[in-house]
Amino acid sequence: MNLPAARRRRGKELEDALLHAAWAELQENGYAGFTLEAVAERAGTSRPVLYRRWAGKDELVGAAIVHELSRDRVTVPDTGSLREDTLELLRRASETRGRLVPVLSVLIGSYFSSTGTTFADVQERAFGGRASTAMDEILERATTRGEIDPARVTPRVRTVAIDLMRHHLFLTFKPLSDSDIVGIVDEIFLPLVRPLAGSGDRTPSVDDPTIGG
Repeated sequence: MNLPAARRRRGKELEDALLHAAWAELQENGYAGFTLEAVAERAGTSRPVLYRRWAGKDELVGAAIVHELSRDRVTVPDTGSLREDTLELLRRASETRGRLVPVLSVLIGSYFSSTGTTFADVQERAFGGRASTAMDEILERATTRGEIDPARVTPRVRTVAIDLMRHHLFLTFKPLSDSDIVGIVDEIFLPLVRPLAGSGDRTPSVDDPTIGG
């Protein structure tokens, strides 16, 4: 009985399969145990196929990290409220990024030191320097609704909620609890962006946790 020949993968389909295999190798064996031979075997191909795309181990590892980060982009919530949008964004990002942190935490002490790159460098490759696009969109809508004072939204304030979430992930290697997320939003982020008392008329949102009911 003649079996059909295996379908030949090309282009993006092939590259995705190679990067998926590389990420799986990182998860199982870490950076120190990562080899192109193992990736080729896992992907059902040969080393020359890998070398035609990446010069060596470090380039392939970097590409695999970027691919994994890009694959799990977080959708931007639109609830009509700054508070609820930010809470939901952090919940989605924490759950998605929490799956990657254990592997990335190992790479920090090996891949990043070996190549002289940082997580910020990898993030810029993955998102084109626009890692905070989701937060930008949320803040723009909040400005239109009059929920925030744009003059108070400095570059550091703009990213503080996401930065605190990432800091927690890399300290604990697990997603944030809902109470942690609420604390970041209600105790730190919202007080930094909302208009100060006496700075102008403001109609509080019905979901403002500072309003008694």
